[in-house]
Amino acid sequence: MRHRYGKPPELKATGSDQVYTWDITYMSRTIKGFFYYAYVVKDLYDRSIVGWAVHEEESEKHSKVMFENILKGRRVQLKALHADNGHPMKGISLMAFLQSLNIEVSHSRPRTSNDNPYIESLFRTLKYHVTYPDAFETLEDAREWMGSFVHWYNTVHLHSSIGYVTPHQMRHGHAPAIFEQRNSTLQQARKVHPERWGARPARAWRIPQEVLLNPDEK
Repeated sequence: MRHRYGKPPELKATGSDQVYTWDITYMSRTIKGFFYYAYVVKDLYDRSIVGWAVHEEESEKHSKVMFENILKGRRVQLKALHADNGHPMKGISLMAFLQSLNIEVSHSRPRTSNDNPYIESLFRTLKYHVTYPDAFETLEDAREWMGSFVHWYNTVHLHSSIGYVTPHQMRHGHAPAIFEQRNSTLQQARKVHPERWGARPARAWRIPQEVLLNPDEK
């Protein structure tokens, strides 16, 4: 019997901590055929990694603990969470915890990576990072590397889709001043060397008004 899966609902973020997206990716071990599993949660609006964990197995228990650590005791009014379609994302205890916080939960369709493109893009950046090893010998090694990667991704990586600022700069309100300085510099350069632009206006860097996940087709 074939199941029909509808497209996930459109999710819109106009600021940080409104919509998160997450998934789990494999991290190869030195023992062939065995893996560690990186659980990663990303903010849709500012692209920052807001939570992560690395374990030896995929488990709803680990997912629930991770989200408890992310959400409990913080002033986060998360509206929606999008995830893949596996058991660690749909387990009863995790779903009950998220429901208790009135968080809307949606899931990707099976084998449809475009339903969760932001986290897939993050995993590509992770796997192709220059320091990513072929395999990890121990769980501690995998966690140590992941911690270093998250720090780099959030505070050093100039993210193209948010205007070549870091997720940390976007999240903590530093991006507007950076964009204002860029715009001022570009306008001044255009005045000094108008021939370089011709009739084209100087590019204007702006904070995004909203970010959409799985936008409705109109």
